[in-house]
Amino acid sequence: MSKPLEGVRVLDLSHVIAGPLASFYLAQLGAEVIKVEPPLAGEVLRSMKDGADTDTPTGFAAINAGKQSLGLDIRTRQGAELLRGLAASADVFIENFRPGVVARYGLDYASIKAGKPDIVYCSISGFGQQGEWSQRGAYDHVVQALTGMMMMSGEGDDAPPLKVGFPVIDVAVGMLGALSIVASLHRRLREGSGQYIDASMIQASLMLMYPNSCAYLSDGTPTRRVGNRGYTGSPAADTYRCADGWLAVAANTPAQFRKLAAIIGIGELCEDARALDLAAFNLPNGFVVPNDREYVMERLRAAFATRAAAQLEDSLSRAGVPAARVRKLEEFLDEVDVTGCVKLPDHIFHQGGRGLRTRGIGFAFDQDGEPTPSGAPSLGQDTHAVLSRAGLDDKTIAELERAGIIRTRADAATPVAI
Repeated sequence: MSKPLEGVRVLDLSHVIAGPLASFYLAQLGAEVIKVEPPLAGEVLRSMKDGADTDTPTGFAAINAGKQSLGLDIRTRQGAELLRGLAASADVFIENFRPGVVARYGLDYASIKAGKPDIVYCSISGFGQQGEWSQRGAYDHVVQALTGMMMMSGEGDDAPPLKVGFPVIDVAVGMLGALSIVASLHRRLREGSGQYIDASMIQASLMLMYPNSCAYLSDGTPTRRVGNRGYTGSPAADTYRCADGWLAVAANTPAQFRKLAAIIGIGELCEDARALDLAAFNLPNGFVVPNDREYVMERLRAAFATRAAAQLEDSLSRAGVPAARVRKLEEFLDEVDVTGCVKLPDHIFHQGGRGLRTRGIGFAFDQDGEPTPSGAPSLGQDTHAVLSRAGLDDKTIAELERAGIIRTRADAATPVAI
């Protein structure tokens, strides 16, 4: 089947996670993505090999599958000229250097737009393209600290800050970058005009905390460290220690609370005015409002402590109360493999002599093929093909490689720095 973005050409100068994830989505949706990398060693994630003798380790390959690699030194005059020439036939241009860096080489939006007026140009940065802090360096955990995300995780105001355990902001800005690019391509199709996109880690972080940031900006509502409690504030929307592990449960409504209380043997709480606001509890809609939260929590903790998490997960889920035993990622993935409890895509990228297994890209199309089967390219793997299509002959390509401006294959001799 055809893919949504077939016929779209992307030049991607980005590195590490945020930018490459944005272009990964575009590649998996059918776009031709040309990854532009320094010819000497490629982008930094290629070096995270964990002892493997490859320039496409799993961390790199997972977010660069389906792309082409153009080994090109944009710092040289000829390299920058080549890229501007390629941009004239591109639809999308992505970069995630600090603001102002690509302008040094004539690869900023104004320069690319001069040769391609309807280009969709996406800049991804830590702090955005404007403002006093725009030149600051940014990493995921630093932005988590700055924007308050670390102080929304964990328990109690006196506890140390606690980061999310994976680069959540990098991933979010990659997704938002891809979304904004696809939206801009749709607008270009309708109106014929290009677009400049300023995507930042700061904006992505605030979107991840969107309800909380809006509540403060609109009503002055301060954030609270709620630990493993649910968003609604119901005492039965929390994570409880059981006899054999932990269980997250979300009995937010009175109907759900009644079912939970019956299953764990504390049904009398539903008529206990000390425990609950019974007027609110008996309304047809709304959430559970405690009168004495700590008393309710004590009763819940005592009841959960004597029961098995897996058994409760099954019983509560069957009764319509959302619940899940706390698992590690690997436990969940193994469980899906063994039981088929969740229907997920199962795709393998062909990466050299091995398979890189994934569970899809977050959604599945009914009228679309699977993700592209090709894995991530070796450094410079597609340089010759890309430049040949652009009209360069073999002699010129060879001269450029001897000068260290390009790299045409992964096993090429180390180019001479210019």
